[in-house]
Amino acid sequence: MKTKFTKISPVERTDYRELISFVSEAVWPEFMLNSPVSYQYWDGLFENFPDYQFALLSQEDQRVAGIANSVSLSWRGSLEELPDEGWDWAMIKSAADHVQGVQPDHLCGIQISIVPDFQGQGLSKIMLAEMVALARSKGYPRVIVPVRPSLKHRYPLTPIDSYIRWKTAGGLPFDPWLRVHVRVGGRIVKPCPTAMEIPGTISDWGNWTGLKFFESGKYIVPGALVPVQIDVDKDRGTYIEPNVWIVHEVNET
Repeated sequence: MKTKFTKISPVERTDYRELISFVSEAVWPEFMLNSPVSYQYWDGLFENFPDYQFALLSQEDQRVAGIANSVSLSWRGSLEELPDEGWDWAMIKSAADHVQGVQPDHLCGIQISIVPDFQGQGLSKIMLAEMVALARSKGYPRVIVPVRPSLKHRYPLTPIDSYIRWKTAGGLPFDPWLRVHVRVGGRIVKPCPTAMEIPGTISDWGNWTGLKFFESGKYIVPGALVPVQIDVDKDRGTYIEPNVWIVHEVNET
């Protein structure tokens, strides 16, 4: 019997953040939970954009199966000029627009994460469709998303520009998450090569990854899309993650 799901949001559930609190640790490598931009702006998603956050709850056992986060922001430039800073830019820009009272004209996806136990059931496609429907309900013409390709971590030495050109025999993107976006009408616009920056001390990176860093240089880290740059003399490790800008045009009906 196919599992049925209920959509919930912080608007109607005061326990929303408690319900979803385990998801990020279940889905992401530890270093991804240590973004300075996320530290500063994450709470603002729920304070400033509560109706832009939602989750799917299994009707069978009331477990959270996946979460989606998005924001509203203003973007007046061309889509081909969307910022290289991708995810970090979206978090900072949406917060600034909210404080300054700037009229938003786009919905920007921040993440869709599926809990491991529920992966492989097509939920990411369902949640992406819900995000596009949310944009439609708000009157936005399109959804812009700095997408983290799901298999890029297996090819950390391949430039993102090359990776996004890899195709299946059927002509669709090789990467499964990019493929889901394209199948539901998304258009790959360009890479955003500096979408997220995560700095830390050598000790931090050791704790996050379980690795030892004795020399300066580039290190391949499990879960990272590109190598991490280690500078022993400066006691610094820096990870700059590339993502991919994808645009979904929102139909009127």
